Amino acid sequence: MKANVGSADRAVRIVAGLSIMVWGYMSQNLWGLVGLVPLLTGLFRWCPAYVPFKINSCAKKDQGLS
Repeated sequence: MKANVGSADRAVRIVAGLSIMVWGYMSQNLWGLVGLVPLLTGLFRWCPAYVPFKINSCAKKDQGLS
């Protein structure tokens, strides 16, 4: 898998994922597990939703990392 999530995109995903998960925990709601999706895509730097649309927010030098 080639990385397709850039640095800024990655930071936003991680913060959003953690925020959603904390909200779910605080409100005792299982919808907080939805936060795993942006968190994991940010940590792994690969988003499966970007593949069919050929979206890549990585800089040229960062694309080889996985």
